[in-house]
Amino acid sequence: MTNIYDFSARDIEGNERSLAEFRDKVLLVVNVASKCGFTPQYKGLEALQRAYQARGFEVLGFPCDQFGHQEPGDEAEIRDFCSLTYEVTFPMFAKVDVNGERAHPLYRWLKSSKKGLLGTEGIKWNFTKFLVDRHGEVVERYAPTDTPEKIGKDLSKMLG
Repeated sequence: MTNIYDFSARDIEGNERSLAEFRDKVLLVVNVASKCGFTPQYKGLEALQRAYQARGFEVLGFPCDQFGHQEPGDEAEIRDFCSLTYEVTFPMFAKVDVNGERAHPLYRWLKSSKKGLLGTEGIKWNFTKFLVDRHGEVVERYAPTDTPEKIGKDLSKMLG
């Protein structure tokens, strides 16, 4: 059976990272963008990271430019934006496609593991979020409109 630890992805610095390094942690995997109406959610995501990291939680950010060209920059521009604007400390990865033929294998797996509204797999917009438990399995899929604060309530239950 496949779980999130079977995947790897290039981080924002260009290094290939195995997601097995996050074994036994609760993860929130998010496709992010710098010029989106939901971009202010970076603040809430970082608040979750800081509040729950010591209890075994990580946010993983995956920039994506598939929705309205809202992530036009390169990795260095994205990293600088996140750091300077939102003081992001959670792991950020290189830009990926989340839909279509070139969708990253991680996102193919996430979407098939937890379908969206009305059973659809496709991601509809930036800031779609997948909650992964300590066993590496997807337990929840959140819409872009689901705020980090709402997700924090679910995290409290999962992290004990």
